[in-house]
Parts: sequence; C-alpha cells; structure tokens
Amino acid sequence: MHRHIEIDLHIKAGKPRIKGRRITVHDIVIWHERMGLSPDEIASSYDLQLSEIHDALAYYFDYRDQIDREINEDAIYVNEVQKKYTSKLTQLLDS
Repeated sequence: MHRHIEIDLHIKAGKPRIKGRRITVHDIVIWHERMGLSPDEIASSYDLQLSEIHDALAYYFDYRDQIDREINEDAIYVNEVQKKYTSKLTQLLDS
C-alpha cells in the first residue's frame, strides 16, 4: 500500500521509515507538521524524492493516532531524561 515505507523491527525500533533509509515517518511528520518545512525543503535537505515524502505523510494520515501518540511518548521520555541528567556544559555555566 505504501511502496516507499518499510518496517524492520531491527532498525529504528520498528518505526515505519523510508525504504533503505533511517529516516522515519515520525521524522517527516515532525519536520513537516511541527517545524513547518515543506515537502520540497525536506526532500532537498535529506536527499529524498518528493514521492517518498508524500508517501510518508500519507502513511501518517492513515495511522495518525498511533504515530501522534508515539511522538508524544518520545517527547515525554526525552523531557524526563533531560530533567534527570544535567549536561556538563550546564553545570560549568551554573558554577
């Protein structure tokens, strides 16, 4: 159904991604929907075909609830880790 998307449980924790690349649908969604990059900007920045970008976005819209939930869970996890561990640079700046 989505000819440019593949899932391999051993790559990127099984997240759907562009075939032959480590760029996930999640990445495309964040760049496009949350950062406001156009498909052309994403394609030129990451050496992708527009058809790959549009297929990733179509995949997202087919599985929007699940992917949004996973993106939010990832953001919560990163936030929790950042609270637990202060970077050495921050420690130096604070002293």
